[in-house]
Amino acid sequence: MNKKDIANIRKQFKLNNQFMKIREIFNVYVKKESGEIYHQVSQPFEMLEQEAQELFLANFKKVLTGHLDAKLFELKFRRDAEDSTQRILFEGVRAETTDDWEEYMLKIVEKMFAHVAYEFDTMVTFIRGEYQKVTKKRDLESEEGGDDAVYSSEFILCSLNKTDQPKKALLFDYVEKEFKSNNAVDPIINLTAPLTGFMFPAFNDNSADVNHILYYGGKVNQPDDYFIEEVLQCKDIITAVEEKDSFEQILKVVVGDEIDSEIISNVYEEIDKIVQENEENEESESPTLDYRDIGRILQVSGVENVDTEKVEQAFKNVVDDVNHEIKASSIVPKSIKINTKIADVSISPQDLKNVKYITYNGKRCLLLEVDEDVVVEGFRLESKTL
Repeated sequence: MNKKDIANIRKQFKLNNQFMKIREIFNVYVKKESGEIYHQVSQPFEMLEQEAQELFLANFKKVLTGHLDAKLFELKFRRDAEDSTQRILFEGVRAETTDDWEEYMLKIVEKMFAHVAYEFDTMVTFIRGEYQKVTKKRDLESEEGGDDAVYSSEFILCSLNKTDQPKKALLFDYVEKEFKSNNAVDPIINLTAPLTGFMFPAFNDNSADVNHILYYGGKVNQPDDYFIEEVLQCKDIITAVEEKDSFEQILKVVVGDEIDSEIISNVYEEIDKIVQENEENEESESPTLDYRDIGRILQVSGVENVDTEKVEQAFKNVVDDVNHEIKASSIVPKSIKINTKIADVSISPQDLKNVKYITYNGKRCLLLEVDEDVVVEGFRLESKTL
C-alpha cells in the first residue's frame, strides 16, 4: 500500500459515509497481568450513541496514521505458520454469523495475551465492514447517465488500547452549589493513543491483497517484534531508520568516509527522482534499490571508478544479503542537519550542493552559497569579497 491508498481509506472513517460501512464492533476487555478476558460485547456499530461512534472513528483513524516504515508497515504473512493468523482473519472476513466472527476474533485475542502481560487493563476492539472506492466517475455529458464504477472489499480493523485510572479532581455541583471531590473509580479507555493495531487485508491497485496486512506500531520506528512474529505471524521488517543507516554504511564502504557535498547532493537527487516518478505513476509498491541500482546512481552522481563488485560486497557485509533491496523512500532525508559549535544549519538535500567546506587563512569554514541578502536582527549583512 502506498501513502495515497492509506490516506484515502483513513478519510472514509466518518459518520454516515456511503463509502465506509462498519457493520459490527466487537470489544474485548482484558485484565492486566493475568491476560484473562473480563468482558466481551458485540453489537452493530450503528447502535452506538453518536458520541461513542465519533470516539471510535477517531481511534480507527489513528491506526491508519503515520509514515510508512516508521509507524505503518505493510507486512507479508509467513507461509509456514501453524494455526495461521492469515487464515483466521480470512475466515473472519467471510464469517456469515456474528457468533462465528466473534470466535475467530477471540483466537486473535488469545494470541495477543498468550505470552504478554500488561501492567494495566486493556481493551481490544475489532470492527468489520465494507470499504468502497470510486474507480471511474460517470460521464456528466452522457445523456444515458449511469452509476459510478466502484471497487468494494470487506475488511477487519483491530486496535489495542490501554486503560487509565481517573485522576482525582475537585468538582463544582451546579445544583447543590457546592464543591465536591471526584470519586469516580471506573477506568478510562484511552482511545486517543492505540498501543498497536492492524487492518486486513491490505489494498493494492484497487484490489484486496490477502497475503499482506497493514500493521500499526504505537511508537515511531519501534515496531513490536512479538506482535508481528507471534500474533500476526508475518515476516521480519526493517524500519526506515534502519534502511537509511544501512545505506549510509554501504556508501562509506564504497566511497570512504569523506565525500564532496555536491556528490552526496547528486546522490539524493537521483534517488528522489525515482521516488517522485513512482508517486506520479501512482504505483502501489514503493521502489527499491539493489546493489546494481546503487552502483549506477553513484556513477551518474560523479563518483569516480565505481566498482560494482565492491558495491555488491558492501551489501553483503552491511545487510548480510547481497540480494537485499533498500526502499528508495527511506533513504532521502527531508532535511540535512549540519551541527557545529558555532551554529546548527538545516538544509534540504537538494541544496547540499550549495554548501562548501573550505580552509581560509588557516581556519576551517563552512561556506553557504545564497541568492538573496542575509538579514540578521533586522540588519542586512555587509557583503565582502574574498
